[in-house]
Amino acid sequence: MSSTDLSSLSDGDVMSLDHTTEKPHDALSRHLADGMDAVNLLIRERMASEHAPRIPEVTAHLVEAGGKRLRPLMTLAAADLCGYTGPYAVHLAATVEFIHTATLLHDDVVDESAQRRGRPTANLLWDNKSSVLVGDYLFARSFQLMVETGRLRVLDILANASATISEGEVLQLTAAQDLRTDEGIYLKVVRGKTAALFAAATQVGGVISDAPEEHIQALFDYGDALGIAFQIVDDLLDYGGNSDATGKNIGDDFRERKLTLPVIKAVAQADEEERAFWKRTIEKGDQQDGDLEHALSLLAKHGAMDATRQDALGWVAKAKEALGTLPEHPVRQMLMDLADYVVDRIR
Repeated sequence: MSSTDLSSLSDGDVMSLDHTTEKPHDALSRHLADGMDAVNLLIRERMASEHAPRIPEVTAHLVEAGGKRLRPLMTLAAADLCGYTGPYAVHLAATVEFIHTATLLHDDVVDESAQRRGRPTANLLWDNKSSVLVGDYLFARSFQLMVETGRLRVLDILANASATISEGEVLQLTAAQDLRTDEGIYLKVVRGKTAALFAAATQVGGVISDAPEEHIQALFDYGDALGIAFQIVDDLLDYGGNSDATGKNIGDDFRERKLTLPVIKAVAQADEEERAFWKRTIEKGDQQDGDLEHALSLLAKHGAMDATRQDALGWVAKAKEALGTLPEHPVRQMLMDLADYVVDRIR
């Protein structure tokens, strides 16, 4: 269940949005341009290392790969929505980007990935040791940044999110190739490795603004639901996207034997012969020519792709419902549009 940045996806086969329409993350970037410029500057400053030049080399390869910085955008958006005018939203936005980048470096080692955002992964260009250690460095940098805000609650939220992300990754190791994994376990994995950082990114924007508790909770709920929808769609795109648009190869999750939501739904309805196929290909890893095509046919037979998309739509609705409790603000509508956009990628 690898995370794919929105920026690595384009129009074409996976979207129905009008090419002339400004995309929600682009609207947010334009609205928050000054803040994002400051975030990018701070990221470049803090990813430097006087004594270990390998660190900025590896970090720059991923950080400078063209990502739209969705998670830091959400932090700045939440702070702007809550009326924050101080300097530390920039620190927190850079913090969540460092945490995200660190998890990507570690993910690519665990998954033995060769491509990220359409480019060779750092572990392929350098080595696994460099990716792991530079990821650790970025985690350390993120904690330095969050401490500089002087807000213990912010530190608590982001530290808990970091622990939850790691917990989700470890849970996935045991659940991803086990046909007994159900939708409840899948949701725990997704909440850990993807939604936790989305939720923390928006929540700390409210906390740093000293927003009312009900608004802070609404921002957390929005990020949580958006993160879940985002990962569900990412899992769908692995079986039905365009590799040029997604920056990853179609069927990577199948080849990596990851039991994502479309497959979980198909396995739940499988007959004895179908279950034997899933057991051979996912649990045992015995994959042969034509197996991916057969897997796709089983997903179609049981309506697993459409059912998964309906789940994503449900989480988008929850995200927008959470925003409904927040005050009227241009950013609130942009965040509403962003939630819709997540699912529009697979229309």
